[in-house]
Amino acid sequence: MDMDAFAAVNADKWARLQELAGKGRLTGAESDELLALYQSTSGHLSLVRSVAPESGLSASLSATLAQARTRFTGARSNAMADLARFFVVALPAALYRLTWLTLACGAAFVLIAAAYAAWIGTSPEALRAVASETDAAQYVEQDFINYYSENPAASFAGAVWTNNAWISAQAVALGITGVWVPMILFGNAQGVGIAAGIFASAGKSDVFFSYILPHGLMELTAVFVASAAGLRIFWAMVSPGPRTRGRAVAEEGRSLVTVALGLVLVLFVSGLVEGFVTPSPLPAWARIGIGAAVLAAYWIYVLVGGRRAFLAGERGDLRREDAGYTEIAA
Repeated sequence: MDMDAFAAVNADKWARLQELAGKGRLTGAESDELLALYQSTSGHLSLVRSVAPESGLSASLSATLAQARTRFTGARSNAMADLARFFVVALPAALYRLTWLTLACGAAFVLIAAAYAAWIGTSPEALRAVASETDAAQYVEQDFINYYSENPAASFAGAVWTNNAWISAQAVALGITGVWVPMILFGNAQGVGIAAGIFASAGKSDVFFSYILPHGLMELTAVFVASAAGLRIFWAMVSPGPRTRGRAVAEEGRSLVTVALGLVLVLFVSGLVEGFVTPSPLPAWARIGIGAAVLAAYWIYVLVGGRRAFLAGERGDLRREDAGYTEIAA
């Protein structure tokens, strides 16, 4: 089939359908015309997909049909219903899909950080390579602890939230490259490991963990989730399975937008803990307990709510009709 000729013959019909779909109010005749054009265009899309399923024309017709479908099937669900579906179904399902990959990223991070901590903490030569004796002492006694309290809690929490959200966004958006996620994980693990090693060399590992764990438990988990999301879309491109590569990447991409939005909220909570709990005068066990409670709440949400939604068929993607996968037959 000559796609250019086919498009030229039907372009006016498609343009009219788009015009009617975007019109504020339709007359009775226009409503009938909209339905007739929708049915014929659905047939056109089926034909186009049989020849060129990933073409620009296929995507354009899908978008037009989705817009037209909304006009004659009634109003969409209200904002509160959509919001409830996001938090109860879509988000937990999307996070649940990443569980094992999240744990794998976390295990790799811990191994790298532990290796650096052991190296720096037990080797005077390695310690001198990263910091002088004076700098190391100042870092342990002042800089590390003061970092959490030198700015007002609210502004510090906001700055931390912005920074961590940016790191997570990079992991999700650039994960398709296949190299960005390992770079982020290694760089952050190296930094944490070196800091832990400096404290270990001074015999103050307890101080380090009393400040890093309250917020770090959830904060680092969010980084692991973002890393898992990035790797997931990379793997969809490398090994799409029975799906076309374009469709596999599109489906994973839409699901990962759900993950990215959820991480904004997760990191907001982590930022609040880092800004208000970590530098607080509470005893170490209480601060760490709060951080552990936040992490436990996250995993209960994912493993209980997410598993239920996943078993019900949810994957965190758009509904099939919103993604343009279902049409009324001509």
